[in-house]
Amino acid sequence: METLEVDITGKAGTFAISAQFVAEPGVTALFGRSGAGKSTILKMIAGTARPEKGRIAAGGRVFFDGAAGINLPPRARGIGFVFQEGRLFPHLSVRRNLTYARWAGRRAGSRALDEVVALLGLEAHLDRHPETLSGGERQRVAIGRALLADPQILLMDEPLSSLDRERRGEILPYLEAVANETRIPVLYVSHDTDEVARLADRVVAIEDGRVRAIGTAAEILGRSPGGDQDRFSILEGRVIEVDARYGTATVQVGGGTIELSSESLALGNSVRLRMDAADIALATAAHDGLSIRNQLRCEVRAVERRGNSADVILAFGDELLLARITAKSADALGLTEGLQVIALVKAVSIERARLLP
Repeated sequence: METLEVDITGKAGTFAISAQFVAEPGVTALFGRSGAGKSTILKMIAGTARPEKGRIAAGGRVFFDGAAGINLPPRARGIGFVFQEGRLFPHLSVRRNLTYARWAGRRAGSRALDEVVALLGLEAHLDRHPETLSGGERQRVAIGRALLADPQILLMDEPLSSLDRERRGEILPYLEAVANETRIPVLYVSHDTDEVARLADRVVAIEDGRVRAIGTAAEILGRSPGGDQDRFSILEGRVIEVDARYGTATVQVGGGTIELSSESLALGNSVRLRMDAADIALATAAHDGLSIRNQLRCEVRAVERRGNSADVILAFGDELLLARITAKSADALGLTEGLQVIALVKAVSIERARLLP
């Protein structure tokens, strides 16, 4: 399997770039605020921008080596690129757009057209032209075209940024399918925590052109510096029980079990869960007679004041949870480091961020 190795420094105008990371098969997200340098790093990997020095290599092939004077042109790197907008050929049908790169490169290709079409749900659109497609449909075609070019590496530069939230919701399941099916390194650039939480196996946090941190989605996004809407916890576990009558599933995680409302999970599924900090309430003791299905025994690790609110970091076994409550409630409960508390989480408030392969 290919592994992409990146160790580069350079500039985009006066903006300095310094990036060192490894991307294995699966989805590696370059995550950070707009203007952090994520897209510039992607262009350097693709060969459309040149680093000042360093090295980029994959599978024993060197794309760039400043010291050795190697700088392969984009077409020789075996890289597929999906842009913010689809960039489809308007005069070609969906079928011909999908197969264009393969036809232009005169390659037989290892992926069957029908396989990619089914993966992206494009069966009903093959004879249509781009102007008749929605934005989400066009992006699905663009992703399919990149996959059918048989890339060694797939680069995706904020492919959902031009879509409204409803269209993003439509295409995310297809991107999730690509993430689970693709056995090549996929670099996914985004500043959207929802997308990264759902798709990424690993996260490279970029800030001011430099790598700030590298880790799992739970490790990086759980301590995201974003605003109120970005404060959440991510846990991964395995489904150990499904209640078909009520449409619920119970997931075993490091600290115990969590029940959520889901009709799409099956016994044995590996799953990533997301819990918004504002959806977690705290109590100093367990309570009977509640509709809240999850009462999780935790230990307070820290209390971080944020004006009139407080972020409470909790240890749930080996996992960390984040609860956001009012500062008044934190004082009333006497929350201090080491205190044993109960985290109350409604099953319907827990989101399935991703079904893992």
